[in-house]
Amino acid sequence: MSLVDQQPVNHMMDEDEVIITADQLVAPVPAVNTTEASDKPDFGPLSAKDLQDKRNEFRRVRVPPHRLSPLKRDWLKIYSPIVEHLKLQVRMNPKTRMIEIRTCDETEDIGAVQKAADFVRAYCLGFSPEDSLALLRMDDLFLDSFEVKDVKTLNGDHLSRAIGRLAGKDGKTKYTIENATKTRIVLADSKIHILGTYQNIKIAKNAISSLIMGSPPGKIYANLRTIASRMKGRF
Repeated sequence: MSLVDQQPVNHMMDEDEVIITADQLVAPVPAVNTTEASDKPDFGPLSAKDLQDKRNEFRRVRVPPHRLSPLKRDWLKIYSPIVEHLKLQVRMNPKTRMIEIRTCDETEDIGAVQKAADFVRAYCLGFSPEDSLALLRMDDLFLDSFEVKDVKTLNGDHLSRAIGRLAGKDGKTKYTIENATKTRIVLADSKIHILGTYQNIKIAKNAISSLIMGSPPGKIYANLRTIASRMKGRF
């Protein structure tokens, strides 16, 4: 064999020597220490007291002038549930005419200060302490406020007659709406405040709006009876 014929063979042998097999690419796997893997930190659940901010939460509720005298009479009924059950601090500031509420080290519930503010606000709107206390005991109760003018623009005697239709003789119409819808209603001049669940507030608001628009009370009573029987059958 000549020298010319041997050159391609040597060239092929050099290429085979350069090729890297797959076994040479696999890196050695380091041994896993089982003791280190088991030493993971175990974080327990946080309590509600640990979740709250170190700073004190603060709320102020303005007391209208016509509720100052009832507030002095019912102060113990308002003070007791806020301090004893919600573990909050509360005081009446006579200079600013505001009730001030704040958290302290003994406060356990994060939302307690907002519940107390809603409770005091309901009382300042005209609800009795017993009705307002339901806001602290139940989580699905809300306050809704609107004016007669939001439904229909009325002035003078027309506005007075509309408010009279809402109340009824000796408060009969208002009590009927309250009992049928399981709500509490306060008529404060041309403002109307409703306390109850979302669905019940909606039913009471529709009945009040119909009275403002001029519907006769007898028709409203018939609709409320139907709604009341339907609600009893649901429960």
